[in-house]
Amino acid sequence: MAEQPFQVYVIQGRSPRDFSDCQAALARVPAHLESLPFTRQEDEIIERARDADALIVSSSPMTRRVMSALKRLKVVVRTGVGYDVIDVPAATDLGIVAVNIPDIWTREVANHALALLLSWNRRIPTLYNEVKAGVWQSQPPGPVGALHGETVGIVGFGNIGRAFARRVAALETHVIAYDPYIDDAQFSALGVERVFSLGELAARSDYISVHTLLNAETHHLINEVFLRQMKPSACLINTSRGPVVDEQAIIRALQEQWIAGAALDVQEHEPPAPDNPLLCLDNVILTPHAAYYSTAAVAQVPQRCGEEVARALTGQRPLHVVNPEVYAVLMQPKAR
Repeated sequence: MAEQPFQVYVIQGRSPRDFSDCQAALARVPAHLESLPFTRQEDEIIERARDADALIVSSSPMTRRVMSALKRLKVVVRTGVGYDVIDVPAATDLGIVAVNIPDIWTREVANHALALLLSWNRRIPTLYNEVKAGVWQSQPPGPVGALHGETVGIVGFGNIGRAFARRVAALETHVIAYDPYIDDAQFSALGVERVFSLGELAARSDYISVHTLLNAETHHLINEVFLRQMKPSACLINTSRGPVVDEQAIIRALQEQWIAGAALDVQEHEPPAPDNPLLCLDNVILTPHAAYYSTAAVAQVPQRCGEEVARALTGQRPLHVVNPEVYAVLMQPKAR
């Protein structure tokens, strides 16, 4: 009797992708792959994926309720670096392996953060709009930093934070970073000065770039207290997750000029409402959560996800498990 294939669902993000390469990666399992439309509604996920052995998700919430209802679910793979859409403690309790792809677009996000820093420093959007309006003024409006000799602060010194540090150091800046979970050797290897408080980083930096995961600890990590400690000439750059920055606090900071500006690829609520004050401020650069994107990086996603699902469904350990403690749970019989 032929072995029954595993059922794998891809819940698409806002921009659907071709996951044929994922099916190819699953061929050895065997597994049947089906693509589901984008949704954030728990009931829809449960109804559509009730027989799932594996889920590949972009932004659909993998809550305790959802995962508890999917009785066959063994693994959830997040299509990128951040895995805040997965309730990781719940997955662990339920014996579900949670996986991300942490190296998929490290360079892209680091490059985008650098591009935002340079765009702010050189006033590129303002100069572009002036030229389009018929204004030919060779001197940018407002003060412009020299970059070399200035201090760049990095919040979060993981893969992307370190990639950004390598790039910005080439501009002859002094780089400092805060991350209580990274060992000293990582800082020393890149010649980055370690600081031991967010307050010190805020007070010393001319530019601050945020590169941390979103979790309970980092939600609103960049808040009013932090922003008031920044230099009035400083710029905040965020290419991590919107809720790491308290949106109401950054709006006030920009409106009342506690800081000079901000360059944000992510928002607390995406897309922002049409009446969001950030859309009307002259001292902010906004991009639409696009830092991750390159044609080459996005093309790798289906195969990389399929390979991780295949490992999990064949009893192997995926390369990038975010809840390794789940294996202790899996060793014990338990009912959901």
